[in-house]
Amino acid sequence: MTEPVVALIGEIAVTPTTVRTPAGEIPLAESTWQVSDFWQTEQKTPTWAIVAAVLGFCVLTVFSLLFLLVKRTVYKGTVQVTVTNGPRQYVARIPVTTQEQVQQVHNQVNYVRSLAAL
Repeated sequence: MTEPVVALIGEIAVTPTTVRTPAGEIPLAESTWQVSDFWQTEQKTPTWAIVAAVLGFCVLTVFSLLFLLVKRTVYKGTVQVTVTNGPRQYVARIPVTTQEQVQQVHNQVNYVRSLAAL
């Protein structure tokens, strides 16, 4: 009988005694967990600003080009979760777009750390 999954971190499924990864199973007891955040920011011109600049070009040529100066900051990145137990190690890279998603991964890892310490 398979154990229920108590936490799912990316492709890592955690049961009360085992960490299941695509590369195989790792014992949960005495496992160590590390979390690293890797963020990138990107400046993009919103679609509405491009449309306004093109449509406004016929009416107010110079002023419509000011719409192209409007920028929106887009955050994207990954959270890298590494689980290690003895010689076995697995690294999961989880794509994130908001700080809330990063916090959720950190909370899940902290929960699994508490289970591994039991």
